[in-house]
Amino acid sequence: MEYHKLFNDKSDLYAKIRPHYPQKLYTFLATLCEEKKSAWDVACGNGQAAVDLAKHFDEVYATDISEEQIANAIKNPGVSYSVQSAEKTNFDENYFDLVCVAQALHWFDYDLFFPEVKRVLKPNGIFTAWGYAWFSISDEIDKTIKENFLTPIKPYWAPRNKLLWDHYRNVPFPFEKVDPPQIEMKMKWDFNQLFAYIQTWSSARQCIKEEGDEFLIHTDKALKSAWGDTSQKKTVVMDFTLLIGMNKV
Repeated sequence: MEYHKLFNDKSDLYAKIRPHYPQKLYTFLATLCEEKKSAWDVACGNGQAAVDLAKHFDEVYATDISEEQIANAIKNPGVSYSVQSAEKTNFDENYFDLVCVAQALHWFDYDLFFPEVKRVLKPNGIFTAWGYAWFSISDEIDKTIKENFLTPIKPYWAPRNKLLWDHYRNVPFPFEKVDPPQIEMKMKWDFNQLFAYIQTWSSARQCIKEEGDEFLIHTDKALKSAWGDTSQKKTVVMDFTLLIGMNKV
């Protein structure tokens, strides 16, 4: 399956709705790098990580195999976007101080990807990958989402998502591990923000294509009842995974 095509549909919505990562993450990664000249954001999607990396590095290169994602990426003078495969790029050897993968490590061919990372990463450069899976708001809301939304879309999850759900424990990691800091990923969202976000999930888009949007209508009604005042912002806590390693040679 060509997994990148899962994110072509509604890539404009994806760019607007996806949650942002904590600034503490980027600050910590920058402190690990001997130099802060260049960073590569792999499978950059809407470019949100690339833009934040540009606050710490002289130049950031952001690549994605999806032309639609690149077309909708956040414009920033410190970020150079290009459509490239994660497993084969046109970058020079030993070029990057940092290579990062946000919310995408589970999609790659590791036999090809990690040699490419080692080719372009400087000696003692830093590789990092992170992602978020399920979220929690309250017992009642969580149960409502599970019954009305998660159950219908369950057959449409790509098998590789399980790698992230398992916190990347089954992904090979050919780097010297660095202990990550404690990072919490939380958002304050109202009903509309949360409901828009879950519609960006690839499994939700696939379910809509195959079965229509009736399950969304049921979810909307049930979730509004559980939420109460839909303008009220609630704390959304993500299950966050972070891997960091050094390219020891």
